Parts: sequence; structure tokens; C-alpha cells
Amino acid sequence: MNHAIRVHEPGGPEKLVWEEVPRPDPKPGEALVRHEAVGLNYIDVYFRTGLYKAPSLPVTIGMEGAGVVEAVGEGVTDLKPGDRVAYAGALGAYAEARCVPADRLVKLPEGISTEQAAAMMLQGMTAQYLLRRTYRVQPGDTILLHAAAGGVGLIMVQWAKHLGATVIGVVSTPEKAELIKAHGADHALLSGEDIPARVQEITGGAMVPVVYDSVGRDTFLASLDCLRPLGLMVSFGNASGPVSVPDLGILAAKGSLYVTRPTLNTYTAKREDLLATAQDLFEVVRSGAVKIRVNQTFPLKDAAEAHRALEGRRTTGSTVLLP
Repeated sequence: MNHAIRVHEPGGPEKLVWEEVPRPDPKPGEALVRHEAVGLNYIDVYFRTGLYKAPSLPVTIGMEGAGVVEAVGEGVTDLKPGDRVAYAGALGAYAEARCVPADRLVKLPEGISTEQAAAMMLQGMTAQYLLRRTYRVQPGDTILLHAAAGGVGLIMVQWAKHLGATVIGVVSTPEKAELIKAHGADHALLSGEDIPARVQEITGGAMVPVVYDSVGRDTFLASLDCLRPLGLMVSFGNASGPVSVPDLGILAAKGSLYVTRPTLNTYTAKREDLLATAQDLFEVVRSGAVKIRVNQTFPLKDAAEAHRALEGRRTTGSTVLLP
């Protein structure tokens, strides 16, 4: 018996259908994973609504999970039944069991639970490449982070503080402002404020070298105004809708700025990069420098309710779906 949440046509949370699906057999190079936990991420909403196109319909959405290997396909030598594993970036996670390319699976070390792993693989590895590779945060840097109370946001707040940065976080409510301060943010701004003016005040007019923005359309132009000359705008999400790229002349006018739209898949395309990224994440979590907060759990069959909570900004930290 195997069940999955599938989308037969794009739309709202009601389009998430819990149904019985065949139990797959691993093909060569694959492993069958019985999920113990599945991560909830905003990219799941994009696939549900059709903003991101699925290869075909119906589709099982979800990009992140953790569990136990039940079987391996031909040619898989570094995994065996019983291994605890996790992954991020492979569409199809909203299922009790699924096959995953073995080269995308990471073995979990002692001290990292499967529930923790499902809450942090996509979000935590995203935080890793953003802070260590897209822009390498150094001690003394001041950074601006939108949606700072979300899953990626709370990890980035803690990790950036661990790296010696001053963190300015933007959130939607006073309660979330208190939350990010409790996790180490130096300044908590509310999204209704004049963000560039507040950043100017905080930095004494210097502005910031990097803005991390997963909100998208509603914040893009204001984010550019927070950057110092030659600053880097990192647009890594579209929670408010996709960004329409303005006339590139705006980057010249605002100080020869850089803009990038990075993805985890690009940064972990090589197996060695995937393992190094995951290892860095495991180390900061096991050291206690970054704490993974699973603040909400839902049964996997109730994924629609989880999506309503996520889109309604009623979640903080990480959310996990339990098969």
C-alpha cells in the first residue's frame, strides 16, 4: 500500500488529492525510500498553482524528504536497505514511499533525526549556498534578509550571526519580529515600513553589500534601494509573485548593482557539491550554532491545510508533513 498527494490540475490547496498509487521499484541508480517525514516549502505552492510547470499531470509535488532506504536498484553501491537518508530538489516527495536517484541522497549522521532532516535539507542547504557561496558573508558584514521568520529565514538569521554578521530581518508582524530577535537578528523591520530609509538609518548611510529577497515582486525595487554601490541583489523566491525584470539601466542608476537568481539545483548539481553543502549544514546544526525549529507538523494527507497555513503567513520556521 502506498499513498501520495497528487495534483491533477493547477489551482488552490483543494487541488491536492490524497490517493493510492503503485509502490515503485527502484530502477538502476535509484533507491526506494520509505518516508518518515516530508518537508513543506514555498516551491510546493509554485508547482501546485502552475507557476512552475510540472513535467506532466497528474504530479506528486514536494521537493524534500527523509526516511529509510527499503531497496536499491542495480549499480547502487554506497547505499543499502536500512540506511537513514535525506534529499532535497527531487520532485515527488509528497508520498509515503518513492524512488530517488541514489546520487541525490545524503546519509544522515548520528544526532540528526529524519524529522529534522526533512525540515532542513532544502531550506538549510539553500541557506548554506546563499551565505557561503552566492555572497560569502564575512565577519562585520551587515546583511538584509526578507521573510526572516520563515524556514530559510530563521536558519539564515542564526547562521549569519554565527559568521559574525549584523542581521537586518524584515518580517510581516510584531510577533515575527520578536521571533527573529530571539534567534539573533540585530534589527527587525516590519514589511510596511520604509525599508530603504530604515536601512540607511541603521547603516549610517553606507547601505548593505547584499540583500536576500525571497518575496519577489512586492519588494524587488525597494531591495535595490538598500544596496550600496556594487551591491548584490539575491532574488531567490517569488512569495508575492514573479519579478518582472526592469530596464537594466536601473542597475546602473542605483550604483552598478548586481542581480542573481540562484537555485539550489545549480549549486548542488555535482555530487561533491551536494555532499559538501549538506556536510556544512550538518556541522552547524550538530554544533548548536543553528537550531532547526519544526514549529508545525501536519499529517501528509492534510497537505492542503498545510498549504493554507503557509500561504496565509501562519507558519514560522519549518513545517513537516508526516506520512
